Amino acid sequence: MNGLWGGMIVVGVIFGAFHGNLGILTQASVDSAREAVNLAITMAGLVAMWTGLMEIAQETGMIAGCTRGLRPILQFLFPGLRKDSKAMELIATNFIANVFGLGWAATPAGLEAMQELKQLQPESERDVASTYMCTFLVLNISSLQLIPVNMIAYRSQYGSVKPAAIVGPGLLATMISTLVAVILCVIMMRKGRKRFLS
Repeated sequence: MNGLWGGMIVVGVIFGAFHGNLGILTQASVDSAREAVNLAITMAGLVAMWTGLMEIAQETGMIAGCTRGLRPILQFLFPGLRKDSKAMELIATNFIANVFGLGWAATPAGLEAMQELKQLQPESERDVASTYMCTFLVLNISSLQLIPVNMIAYRSQYGSVKPAAIVGPGLLATMISTLVAVILCVIMMRKGRKRFLS
């Protein structure tokens, strides 16, 4: 990947030099660097705010309440998991973070959930993804989002007049993708497939 990006930069510089656009290329590099720093600062502020809100929600029991509300859905999707298992709690936390568009908060819970699901497998099968691991991965990728925080931040940073206008289309798109993911997972489970991946 580093070679690919490095090659693209070198080709761009050579192309700019041959066409006499090195001044424009230099200015674009400076402008892009400034925009990258501004975007990083904006995103850092958003990450800090939403991660803090998630911590407050966890401390006040809101996450636990949402987890209880999600249990019927999670029991349907993961019928063999105990309601009070660590894996179930981590899966719920991941879903809640994704719903609020907090991918950076969802990732650690998702990785821990995968580790917990791996531990539930027989020792001889731990190098192969289980049905539950694949179901969780598919649902996590489909990522139902009520508030796409990242996209709102990007749109705001780049001068969108209505950065939150993405909420409706984003919700519709992720609802469809999640519905398709749930249908796929249910079909695969009903077919008796024990593994989705080889």
